[in-house]
Amino acid sequence: RVGRMTPANVLACDVDTLRECGLSRQKAAYVLDLAAHFADGRINTRKWAREDDEIIINELVAVKGVGRWTAEMFLMFYLMRPNVLPVDDLGLIRGTEKLYFKGRKCLDRKKMHAFGQRWQPWSTVATWYLWRALEAVPQD
Repeated sequence: RVGRMTPANVLACDVDTLRECGLSRQKAAYVLDLAAHFADGRINTRKWAREDDEIIINELVAVKGVGRWTAEMFLMFYLMRPNVLPVDDLGLIRGTEKLYFKGRKCLDRKKMHAFGQRWQPWSTVATWYLWRALEAVPQD
């Protein structure tokens, strides 16, 4: 039993203990690396309110198992940052193609970045709407 979920308590566990909680060996290693980042101060959430998005993304992607897309989702949904454009997100790309290009598959990461500049400073909100554009609409 770990008790309260703190970085120190997580670090007191080994991979096998975390596996008993249902994590794969790889995910257990990721959780331990994340806890280590918090424990040694490489991730300091107290300064995030005044930090630029890219600085936070760089801190997060330094953790094993956390990529840019995951960091961007964290910015959008946890930190509620209004201007995140996750250009690696297939839903964003497909939603944009559906609404702006009649469904033609024509956007790659670079083109999506350039096209998405029109939504600043509200790229997060645009992304939410573009995701919704892909949802199935009930037919009567």
